[in-house]
Amino acid sequence: MKPIENKYVRSSYDLLDCFEAGLVLHGAEVKSIKKGAVHLKAAYVILENNQLWLKNTHIAPYQRNNQPHYDPERPRKLLLRRTEINSIIGKLHNAGLTLIPKKVYSKRGLIKVEICLGRGLKKYDKRAKLKKRDLDRETARELKQKR
Repeated sequence: MKPIENKYVRSSYDLLDCFEAGLVLHGAEVKSIKKGAVHLKAAYVILENNQLWLKNTHIAPYQRNNQPHYDPERPRKLLLRRTEINSIIGKLHNAGLTLIPKKVYSKRGLIKVEICLGRGLKKYDKRAKLKKRDLDRETARELKQKR
């Protein structure tokens, strides 16, 4: 399975810390994710009753398994160790930090989600990040030509 990345995260957030979490899924959802039918752009992670939940993730229904009342955007529980959840709770109390799903991938037959603690970037921060990246590319290109 090819990892499915949320490309929106890199440009809109300053990522601080990342964690690997398991997902609680129903049977056909696993096949659908392995097929690549998952969208993470609007997804986010919330904390409810000391548990982490993945919300607004669209997993398309698997075509061969027609479930009549399937909700593709239902909340899905994230599986983490208690120490990891406690450290996330401690870090979330800092102002302006959010939990964002960065990547969905398969590891030893299990579906995993990489969630990251990040701080949202303002519009001027995004522009500065793009300028810095362009300058770095230019200097690298010039150094390569001088060799």
